[in-house]
Amino acid sequence: MNNVDFNLLDQQLRALLDDQSDALADTANFVALLYQALDDVNWLGVYVLRGKDLVLGPFQGLPACVRIPLGKGVCGDAAARRETLRVADVHAYPGHIACDPASRSEIVVPLLVRSELLGLLDIDSPSLDRFSQRDQDGLELLCRSFSELLARHDGFI
Repeated sequence: MNNVDFNLLDQQLRALLDDQSDALADTANFVALLYQALDDVNWLGVYVLRGKDLVLGPFQGLPACVRIPLGKGVCGDAAARRETLRVADVHAYPGHIACDPASRSEIVVPLLVRSELLGLLDIDSPSLDRFSQRDQDGLELLCRSFSELLARHDGFI
């Protein structure tokens, strides 16, 4: 992601979703746009909050874990804390849930609308320490924009 222009990607995201009104379709396009733009990524998707669990939503990559309890693994911890987690080595992360054994590093960004957790963006890489602070800042920008666009809908997928 080092060569990604996150501001340009944000403009593309807004143009792609600006006149749309279906949260499921918007989420699928959000995931596809990011997956095509980012390099060295083997899995990218959205998990949706359903009660006390995160449930698999649109994604790109190998089949994944369908349900993750809040507070379990990287995704569950990020959701419970409502903060981004960037993990250099997922195998060293206590309680990591291994959906794809090829994944070595991960970044998880919560999707918030008016402080309400809707779900999260989860991105895995087969490389150790793949995600930088610059990547985190750019992905947080994109997730804020995406969440703002989702706020137009009555609900999430």
